Amino acid sequence: MLRNFLFDVAGLTGNYTMQGREAECIKYIKGAVGSNKVLVLVSGGVDSTVCAALLDKALRPEQIIAVHIDNGFMRKNESAKVEQSLRKLGLNLRVIRASCAFFGGTTVVPIDKNEANSRTRITKMLSQTSDPEEKRKIIGDVFVRISDEYLSELNIKPEEVLLAQGTLRPDLIESASILVSNKADTIKTHHNDSELIRKLRTEGRVIEPLKDFHKDEIRVLGKDLGLPRDIVMRHPFPGPGLSIRILCAEEPYMERDFSETQVLVKIIVEFDQMLQKKHALLNRVEGVTSEEEKTILRRISSKQKLAATLLPIRSVGVQGDCRSYSYVVGISSERDPDWDDMVFLAGLIPRICRNVNRVCYIFGGLVKEIIPDLTPTYLTQNVISTLRQCDDVATSVLINSGNLESISQMPVVLLPVHFDRDQALRLPSCQRSVVLRPFCTHDFMTGVPAIPGKQLPIDVVQRMVTEVLQVPGISRVLYDLTTKPPATIEWE
Repeated sequence: MLRNFLFDVAGLTGNYTMQGREAECIKYIKGAVGSNKVLVLVSGGVDSTVCAALLDKALRPEQIIAVHIDNGFMRKNESAKVEQSLRKLGLNLRVIRASCAFFGGTTVVPIDKNEANSRTRITKMLSQTSDPEEKRKIIGDVFVRISDEYLSELNIKPEEVLLAQGTLRPDLIESASILVSNKADTIKTHHNDSELIRKLRTEGRVIEPLKDFHKDEIRVLGKDLGLPRDIVMRHPFPGPGLSIRILCAEEPYMERDFSETQVLVKIIVEFDQMLQKKHALLNRVEGVTSEEEKTILRRISSKQKLAATLLPIRSVGVQGDCRSYSYVVGISSERDPDWDDMVFLAGLIPRICRNVNRVCYIFGGLVKEIIPDLTPTYLTQNVISTLRQCDDVATSVLINSGNLESISQMPVVLLPVHFDRDQALRLPSCQRSVVLRPFCTHDFMTGVPAIPGKQLPIDVVQRMVTEVLQVPGISRVLYDLTTKPPATIEWE
């Protein structure tokens, strides 16, 4: 009956297959490009590589200008690996080293973000910027400016060349692009959907053959195009690179609700003790939890001593289909954690405290000292080198253990937080901490953290923690246990 309705009544053709979609992409590229040249920025990730492979299949070699721009925020030896793997595919690739241009890059943003016709201002240089949205916009615009400069070197006018991007549908959704919705809230501006890119789109200078695809579909398409498995199954790495895995800040984020929120998260993890004390704010927790959840909380909080620490930093999340930029909670314990208990708390805390969008476990025993200030952190060479080393050692453990394909992605994030300082001694905040974010998802629109003992062996997680703590300047290691939503996969 359904077959008769779909094919005989509705007149559908049944050609919505990956082969059919590939043919549509090639048709679209040929129609959009014609006899023009097209510039494709290739990061080495699966999205841009599949885009380049489609261009290679649809166009003549002399029409394609393939460029890899090293923005200075790549992982250890990343650009060399990208160049090697893409040349093996037969791409005539030009590599541009442009870290100085990015570090000193600026862009123009509205003074009032909520006003459509607001006056504009020039941002600070990227190396002095802490706002995550401004960081992303600067990087996206500098990519375009460097591309235009390269075309000028080739004596080609930028307006005579189309820009090809491996933009996926989730990128456009999170950037609130008009291509997917007129009403969506901007969760985070992807570097390939900045205002400058949008301007180029309106001029008809951008082609995006993958804009209706999700990540899992891209991998299938990549296999059909004959790309090597190591490229197709690579973990995603954002275009802005390590720059959005460093939380930049100088002052702690402590709004008027900070103290009350700290008390609430303490009540949650010490629920059994707080019931006995009849704490004044206990009703705030009891009012939004079921009897079953209260029973679980009593069991968890009576099992061992736990501590909840509200960190004076913010991370980007998505709550109620809108962008949030909220507090992070860290949970620590006297003994090894019960990971199922930690996952339960990570799901409950953002539901009770709407100004929290991320919950992590903190390795290294109970956190006894509050965090009153931060280690000043910006995108300097020293800071980036620290994260690059931490990322390399953690990823190496993951790869060498054979668990790379057990998860979808593992951002390694640097926080400006120095734990375990005795406040009576007034020691300055000078160290930083690292977050491991192993994550499991199919479409990257929603997903869950990889749980130690389930998706990842506990001994592998412990090895990653041990190796990261050997990097100079690292205070503690955290493990992100938040689903998407309320958190995004990346922290910025």
